[in-house]
Amino acid sequence: METNIKNNPKIMKAWALYDWANSVYSLVITSTIFPIYYSILTTASEKKEYVQETGQWITVPVRHLIKIFGKEYQPDAIYGYSLTISFLIVVLLSPILSSLADTIGNKKSFLQFFCYLGATSCMGLAMFTGMQNVFLGLLFSITASVGFWGSLVFYNSFLPDIATPDKQDALSAKGYVYGYIGSVILVIICLVLIQVLAKDAEQAKMYTRISFLLTGAWWFGFSQYTFKHLPQFGNVKDQLPKDLVLLNYKNIFQKHEEQGGFWEVLKDNIAFYIDITKQSFRELFKVGNKLFRDRNLKFFLSSFFFYSVGMQTIFLMATLFGKSEINMAQEKLIMTLLIIQIVAIIGAVIFSRLSRRIGNKNVISIAIILWIVACLSAYYLKPENPNVEYQFYGIAGIIGLVMGGLQAMSRSTYSKLLPEDGMDNTTYFSFYDVLEKIAIILGTFIFATMIEKYHNMRYSALSMSLFFFVGLVLIRFLKVKVMKDKDVI
Repeated sequence: METNIKNNPKIMKAWALYDWANSVYSLVITSTIFPIYYSILTTASEKKEYVQETGQWITVPVRHLIKIFGKEYQPDAIYGYSLTISFLIVVLLSPILSSLADTIGNKKSFLQFFCYLGATSCMGLAMFTGMQNVFLGLLFSITASVGFWGSLVFYNSFLPDIATPDKQDALSAKGYVYGYIGSVILVIICLVLIQVLAKDAEQAKMYTRISFLLTGAWWFGFSQYTFKHLPQFGNVKDQLPKDLVLLNYKNIFQKHEEQGGFWEVLKDNIAFYIDITKQSFRELFKVGNKLFRDRNLKFFLSSFFFYSVGMQTIFLMATLFGKSEINMAQEKLIMTLLIIQIVAIIGAVIFSRLSRRIGNKNVISIAIILWIVACLSAYYLKPENPNVEYQFYGIAGIIGLVMGGLQAMSRSTYSKLLPEDGMDNTTYFSFYDVLEKIAIILGTFIFATMIEKYHNMRYSALSMSLFFFVGLVLIRFLKVKVMKDKDVI
């Protein structure tokens, strides 16, 4: 292990600034501009419907259906299923890559790989121009998601490596705050391009595609500070192939005569990666068994799984809900989601400070209760209600308050519950991330299936409240523990 890693101000700042770099994906691509752009491009027309209860005419979008293997699907359901696919890929890859990173001792390199995959995929979204290439847009959406979430496996695992338990809550929250501030700045820039500089709908679409380019450039550019100062960190093992040709493209073009030739080296590599794959999943199950033998970790991880089903799914689908369910105007929707980010900054700080007074367990419980309130309120939203926009604003305010706080508290609570000075932090966090991704796979699949069945998102939102409720029950079984520094869990 490298010296002077723990609580080094420069390293901690470099770690937190990766949130500044990558969070633009969460806001621009996941939450605001891309979902609205996708909804616009997959909308064929709009029609007027008369609501007898209110005596008013409302505007209802008519969507293009997407045909796959001869069957037609709602575009919002296809978007949900595409997210399910992206997280399935991350679940399959992250244990293997985490094990590989721990073996070779280069988890920063893997963080870089996924960062660059995500950033270039964001830029690739600029090629999505309409229904004629909707699958290209969905493909880059999937690879951008894989890049973002794949990088978080390695990013999160650095937290216990670089900070002692008493610093982890504040550092985790600091990362989220940096992320919210950075993403808000970029969204404002994108809004100026789309809403102010664009003279018509076609120019607005062009500036939207430019926004995707800016998002990738922002993520790529600002991450360089992190990569410059963050240590590689890892336990390098001796049992490595003669030459890692599949991880170093330069080595592919060498003859490797001293090692018996290229094909011998390649055969060595393939055997090595097969062993790593087998070992990684064995290790994942082994770590899972070890973690679930600890009473606190068992109840925390179980609770985390259930409330992550709801939290992450709603976060991913919220914009399409506002656009498709109540046909909210683009500028109002983006401004609402922008305000959510600002409220989330406040929420992350409030929940971090509140945890010092009442403990992480109680803070997480409060956040889950507020999420349940938001889900139930979303179920009762109706487009014919003249006050539906104000109701949506209220729900958005609740989500903004708890979104950052619950994410930051979850990450730091798990970090504090782990064995101190463990050399398996990447594997521990790989398990944490795999659990979260399985929750998202389940959540997005249920959400998309409910859309396809009921042709609206209200029942989808209602179903998420059940997962939050189970998470709330489970977190209450977490036993409060006083740390050496008097910080309570």
